[in-house]
Amino acid sequence: MKQQPPLVPPALCGFLVLLALIFTVSYAVGAAIGPVAPGMHRSGTGGDGGGDDGGGMDMGDTGDMPMRHGSGG
Repeated sequence: MKQQPPLVPPALCGFLVLLALIFTVSYAVGAAIGPVAPGMHRSGTGGDGGGDDGGGMDMGDTGDMPMRHGSGG
């Protein structure tokens, strides 16, 4: 009688076990070390996204500057 091949190749099982092990070790090391930047937090207080996240450039007072939009034609 002929033996059936395994449903899942052993190499795939080994890869998945290794991947799970790497993620587990990575999570454990990250939890042991703690946050990378403990003092960093958002300046906004609400969850509506209205707060300043500090990601833009400060343009200063641009009240007298004309607004130019479009392709310049």
